[in-house]
Formats: sequence, structure tokens, C-alpha cells
Amino acid sequence: MEVAKLTDVTRIYRIGEVETRALNGITMTIESGEFTSLVGPSGSGKTTLLQLIGCLDRPTSGQVVINGKETTNLNRNQRADLRKGTIGFVFQFFALIPTLTAYENVEMPLLLNGKSPSERRKRVMELLEAVDITNHAHHRPDQLSGGQQQRVAVARALSTNPKMILADEPTANLDTENGEQVMEIMKKLNKETGTTFVFATHDPRVIKHATRVVTLHDGLIEKDSKQ
Repeated sequence: MEVAKLTDVTRIYRIGEVETRALNGITMTIESGEFTSLVGPSGSGKTTLLQLIGCLDRPTSGQVVINGKETTNLNRNQRADLRKGTIGFVFQFFALIPTLTAYENVEMPLLLNGKSPSERRKRVMELLEAVDITNHAHHRPDQLSGGQQQRVAVARALSTNPKMILADEPTANLDTENGEQVMEIMKKLNKETGTTFVFATHDPRVIKHATRVVTLHDGLIEKDSKQ
């Protein structure tokens, strides 16, 4: 089953009279259960592509279909509603709420989705156990290491059972050991839950775990290991 389909997608940024073509006609499909890395040098378009798949931005032209829904003409609120039930995000700088504990950070999307206290507790504890952070459930982010914070971020991204997790340089701020541990956890969750993972990355530690590698250059797909 397709979770994302992009057809002849371009993205052009304009500042005054200056025009930057970030994507130059991308056509690709991401299937359910993939563990895919988008790679390429800075300026290749991989982060822009990730943002379009995540409905954080709209293409200048072309079509983006996420979980069977055409997103190109959705407004900001409609895109937010689609993200809420379909897509989870893991960021380079963790993006945890500093005043909340690990437990509360993972619980927050469930609160926003109106889940009952018993449902929230069950799901949060399942996820904290899955990322091996149960013993730190009541610690705030500043009481956790970078690797622990990223595990909490992964658990939070998975809390609403999304179809797809998008991760932008998820290991960039982690040392080798913690980066490897986070990748092993995400790969394990991918296999156990069938959740699709898509990464934008420069990191060989991420790339080596990918079952599909899409290489971008100058806004075009230069190589796709799936093909």
C-alpha cells in the first residue's frame, strides 16, 4: 500500500527577484513499511522533499498524495489535521517540551487527540518500554542525555499510531554509540509495527540501516536503490 506518492513535484522559493529551485520534478512512491533514507549534499533538496511528504509545505507544481489523500490544495489547517492522524516527526534537535517529563512529552499528542486517561497511560508506558526509557519516565529533558531525549522523541512520534515517521537528521547531535542505539530502536519498531520510516540524512550510520536509499542532486532523484 502506498503511504506517499509524488508526481512531477517542483518547489521554487522566491525572495524578491531571486528564484531558487529546490525540487525540479520529483516522481516517487513510498510504500507502507519502508525504511528509507533520502541522501545527498546540502542543497540537494532532501529536506524540502521531506517537508512536502510531511505536509509542512506545498509544492509549486505537481501532486502530493499522502495516505490516499491529495494534499496539494489543502489549506494550513487541513494539512495539520492530516498530519495529526497520519504522520509523526523526529527532529535533529529533539524538540521536546522542556518543562514536561518524558512521560508527559509522549502523552501530549494523545491529549490533543482526546484520548482517555487510561488509554493515554497504557500507550505511553508501552512506548517508553519500547524505546527502553521507562526508568526515566519522570525526568525532564534537561535531566536526560541526548540519546535518551531522542528515544523520547521517537516514542512521542509513534504515540498516535501514525502511518509514517519522518526524521530530519535524527542522529546529527548524537555520538556514535547513541546514534547507533537510536537507529536500532527505530529499525526494531519498523519491523514490529510496520510503520514507515523516512529519513533525510548525511549520516552513514543512518544510511547503512536503510532498506531503500534515494539519492538527490540539484533537486532531482539521481539514484534510487529500489529501481
